[in-house]
Amino acid sequence: MRIRTGDDYAYRRDAIERAADFYDCNMTKAVVSVCDDIPKLVQAVREVLERDDLTLEQRREIAETLSTRAVSFDVDTSVTVERKGDE
Repeated sequence: MRIRTGDDYAYRRDAIERAADFYDCNMTKAVVSVCDDIPKLVQAVREVLERDDLTLEQRREIAETLSTRAVSFDVDTSVTVERKGDE
């Protein structure tokens, strides 16, 4: 697999190099590691945001803190009203 990193795509090389530095490995392993880790991290964030012991404000702060350029989390509340049939 090739990833374009020239000209308009130089930011990709920077991102991959940051990941390689973070994981302390070569760029190929860094890309694979990120691909393995991100879905797990996103699922963990979802689980945290669904906890009953957090206030709505805490959930929103966590969502804002953990959102990135590529992944954003949003917390909404919903109210459902069910109407019983006419009796």
